[in-house]
Amino acid sequence: MRCVVFGATGYLGARLVPELLSDGHQVRVMARTPAKLDDVPWRARVEVVEGDVTDVEQVRTALEGQQVLYYLVHSMLGANFVDVDARGASIVASAAAEAGLSRIVYVGGIIPDAQQLSEHLASRAEVGRLLHESGVPTVELRAAAIIGAGSASFEMLRYLTERLPLMVTPRWLRTRVQPIAVRDVLYYLTSAAELPDDVSRAFDIGGPDTFTYTEMIRRYAAIAGLKRRFAIPVPVLTPRLSSHWVNLITPLPRSLASSLMDSLENDVVCSEHDIAAHIPDPEDGLTHYEDAVEFALARVRDGALQTRWSRLGADDCPAQPLPTDPDWAGGSLHEQIIERRVEADAETLWQVFESIGAKHRWRVEHMDRPHLLRLRADVPLPGRLWLELSVHEDGGGGARFRQRALFQPYGLAGEAFWIASTPFRHAVLGGIARDISSNARRADVSTRT
Repeated sequence: MRCVVFGATGYLGARLVPELLSDGHQVRVMARTPAKLDDVPWRARVEVVEGDVTDVEQVRTALEGQQVLYYLVHSMLGANFVDVDARGASIVASAAAEAGLSRIVYVGGIIPDAQQLSEHLASRAEVGRLLHESGVPTVELRAAAIIGAGSASFEMLRYLTERLPLMVTPRWLRTRVQPIAVRDVLYYLTSAAELPDDVSRAFDIGGPDTFTYTEMIRRYAAIAGLKRRFAIPVPVLTPRLSSHWVNLITPLPRSLASSLMDSLENDVVCSEHDIAAHIPDPEDGLTHYEDAVEFALARVRDGALQTRWSRLGADDCPAQPLPTDPDWAGGSLHEQIIERRVEADAETLWQVFESIGAKHRWRVEHMDRPHLLRLRADVPLPGRLWLELSVHEDGGGGARFRQRALFQPYGLAGEAFWIASTPFRHAVLGGIARDISSNARRADVSTRT
C-alpha cells in the first residue's frame, strides 16, 4: 500500500517507517525539517516532502496519490499547542477527504470516564474527533504511557527514578496507568493499515499490566539495578507544582514536563480490548512492563555505547534510542573525548592499547582487533565508567587514536560525582592519552632500530 507518515521525525514516526518498509509498503513522509532524517538508515527508501500540517497546500501535496495516512503529530512544547493541534487536524481531515484516502490511523491517549481531562488528553481527544469527522475510515489507537527509550513519558519516569532515591509522592503518583511497550504500539499501527473500510472507531490499547506510578517507579529501579526508592506522601502537591521540581531534576523541556504532569491527574487504564476482534494479540503475547523496560535499557547494559545510534537498521529494537530522538532521550550518558596523532603505525598503537588495562585498573569488555578496544573501570563508583580506544592509519607512517570515556551515573550521586571529578578526571584521562602517545613512539623507535 501507499502510506504517508505525518510526524516521521517524532518518537513513533521514526520507528514506524522502517516497520512499514519491512512489510512491503511504499512510504512517503512529510516533515517540517527534512534534514532531521539525514542520518536514518531508511532515508533513501522513502519519498520525503517538506511540509507543516497547518499549511493547506503542503498537506494536499503530501496526501496526493496516497492510500493510508498515519497521523502522528502532537505538540506539547508551546503554550498554544491545543489550538495548533486542532487547526492542523482540521486541515488534514479536510485534505484527506479531498484526496480520497482509504484510511487514517492516529495515536491518541486513553480517555478516562467521569474525570476532568488535562489539556493534553483533551487535545488528543479533540484531534481524534476532527479526524473521524473527515468521513475517511479512521482508527484511533488510544494509549497510555509508551515504554521505550525516547518516549517522553518513559524518559520522565527514567530520570525521576534514577535521580531521586527519596521521593515525595503527590496524589498523582497513586493514579493508575496501563503502560504499553513501543513494540506493541508499532504492531497495532502496522496492522491497522489492512483493516476493512467498515472499521472506523477508537480503540484502547495497553499492555497486560496495570500499576500506580509509584509501582512503576519502584519496578523500574529494581530492573535498573538501583536501590529501593522510598516515598513520602504529600497529598497537597499538585502536578502543576510538581512540574517545577521535575524541571530541576530532569532535562525534559519545561512545557513538555508540565503537560505530562497535568495528565498524571487522570487514571489511564483501558476500558475495553475490542481491538483484539480486528487485530489479534501478537503471537508471543503483549509485552509485560518489566520486559519493555529491559528492552529500553538493553543497549547501555550490553555495552553498545554510541551516543547517537545513527547506524540502527530496521531490525533493531524500537525500544532503544534513535538518531531522531531529542538530546534528552536515552538517559544520562556523559562522555569526554581526546584525539591525538602519533608518529607510530596503527599496529604499534594497538599493542599499546592492550597494555593499558592492567596498568590503570580497567578490564576488557569488548575487543575488535585492531580497531576498537572497550575497557570498563574495575573500581567502585556511583555509576559505570568505560574507556573506548580506537585507531586508524593517518598516512606518512603515523596513526590517529581516539580515546572516549563514557559514564552512566547512578542517581544524583553519580551526577554529582561526574561534576565534582572534573579536574581529577581530566588529569587521569589526559595522563592515559599521554602514556599511549609516548609508549607508542618509544615502541615505534625500538622497532625501527
